[in-house]
Parts: sequence; C-alpha cells; structure tokens
Amino acid sequence: MPELSGMLLLVVVLALLFDFSNGWHDSANAIATVVSTRVLSPAVAVLMAGVLNVAGAFMSTAVAKMIGVGIVDPTTVTQEVVAAALGGAILWNLCTLLLGLPTSSSHALIGGLVGAATVHGGWATVKFSGLRSVLEAMIISPFFGFLIGFSIMVAISWLFFRARRNVANRLFSRLQLVSAGFMAFSHGANDAQKAMGIITLALVSAGKLTSAEVPMWVIMSCALAMGLGTAAGGWRIVRMLGMRIVKLEPVHGFAAETGAAAVLLATAHIGLPVSTTHTIASSIMGVGAVKRLSAVRWGVTTKILYAWIFTLPGAALAAVVLYGLLSRI
Repeated sequence: MPELSGMLLLVVVLALLFDFSNGWHDSANAIATVVSTRVLSPAVAVLMAGVLNVAGAFMSTAVAKMIGVGIVDPTTVTQEVVAAALGGAILWNLCTLLLGLPTSSSHALIGGLVGAATVHGGWATVKFSGLRSVLEAMIISPFFGFLIGFSIMVAISWLFFRARRNVANRLFSRLQLVSAGFMAFSHGANDAQKAMGIITLALVSAGKLTSAEVPMWVIMSCALAMGLGTAAGGWRIVRMLGMRIVKLEPVHGFAAETGAAAVLLATAHIGLPVSTTHTIASSIMGVGAVKRLSAVRWGVTTKILYAWIFTLPGAALAAVVLYGLLSRI
C-alpha cells in the first residue's frame, strides 16, 4: 500500500464511504424480495447479503478498470475532481435513501465524475466512447432485466401449472435462498468495483500507479466497505422494491432475483458498470407483468423512473458545487 496523505487520503476515505453508502442504499437489491416473501428474516437476510457482497467483489476488476480510465482521462483530473465526484454521489445516495427511492449508485458516481471533471477541465476530459457505453447500458440492462424476469416466470408457470400452491411455495421458498444468494454475490461483483475504480483513478492521477491494475488492498477495503453497508440495510428502499411495485410470492422472488443476477454477472464480466437497482427493479416488474399488467403498480414505477432520469444530472450538479468549494480551499 503506497503512502497516502492530504487530498489523496481524503479521496480514499470518501471512496470507502461511498462504497458503504452504496451497500446501504442498494442492500434492497439483494434482500427486498427474500424479505418481502418472508423466506428470510431481515437480520439473517442482510447478514447473508453482506457476506456474499464481499465474496462477489473478488470476482473481477473489469468494471473497476472501466471506471478508473474509461470515463475520464486520469491524466487531466485532480484529487479535488475525484473528491467532488465522490461527495456528489454520496449526497445523492443519502437523499434518495431518505426518500425511499431505489436509484442507481453507479450512475450517481458516474454523474458526479463527469460533472466535476467537466467543470475542472471542460468536455475534453470526458471520454465519450466510455460514457456512451454507460448510457447504452443504462437503457439496455433494465430491458434485459424485465425480459429475462418475464421469461423465467413464464417458463415456471408452464412447468408447474399442475403443482399445488402450497407445494410450489415450499419448493420456491427453498430455491429463493439460492437465488437471493446469487443476487447478493452479483451485486458485490458489480457494485463494489465502482469504488475500486475511483480509488485506482485517484492513484493513477497522483502518480502512485502506472496502470489501471487494481491493487489488492483496494479490492479488500472496498469489498469490506460494501459488505458492511449492505449489512446496515436500507429499509425504506426494501419496502419500495419488495412490497410497493408488485405483490410477491417466493416463486416471483426466485424468478426476479435469478433474472437480475444473470444480467449483472454478464455485465460485470464484460466490464460494463450497469445499475443493479435498475436491473432488479425492472426484473420485478417483468415478473409481475406475467400475472397481468395491472398487477404492477405503474404509478410507483413512474416515480422510480423519474428518479432514474434525474440521477446523472442531479449527482453531477452536486459534484460541481462541491468542486467549487474544494477548489477554494
């Protein structure tokens, strides 16, 4: 571990705080369905999710490298830029957590990074090819989450249409333990890498690293911060995802978690920083739509959609304000 001091140390601390807030904000992504269907108690669910988040963080660093060098040019940004980006993302996470809105921590971080980098060095600091990939994934991942969740639920309905309801509920209560673990692992594999990438960006821009390879101490510290945040639980968002979008039974939870986790592991392997929140929420909508379209509370989903749209510009604006304050110090 290199010697850290001054603004670089502040950046690392803020990155770990962001990872904690990410886990706290997004714990609902891993546990909302398994808690709302009463397969696991809230305490057991967050403990399981926290442990599997830590395990998932060690799966890959492809997303971390994308965040570290794929969104902005690390040679043109300063530690103040990175600190402002993290501060803007943390503020957005806390505001939406208090409001109970399941927004994307990933997009909050990317919005903050683009906002702070742009006000610092203009649009030349932004790598538009990388930003375009993020925006494309922002649209595609919810679509695939909805489609795969819908398809899994249709397949289950065909396979088990003769099964008695109580027998099916017992079976899928057990299977949901597996799918919830799968979802928690994939959440760690995708989301813990965001803070890894931002710390790597700070280390490269400070000359502490010569490449975007993520050091082991960064992986371990981010994994633990994410796991602790998830274990804290974001209960307002748990209620929104697990109870207010559609009424869930164990079979629906299994289908939604399996579909979302499959999308997240695939994108983590490719290196696309997609939104865990968008993916699981859209997968829940897809599963609910199999019952009937009216089973989904579309009024609630409209509020969520507005929050998704405003995440990038909202976090960017917060980062711009924080950069202005930091640059005066």
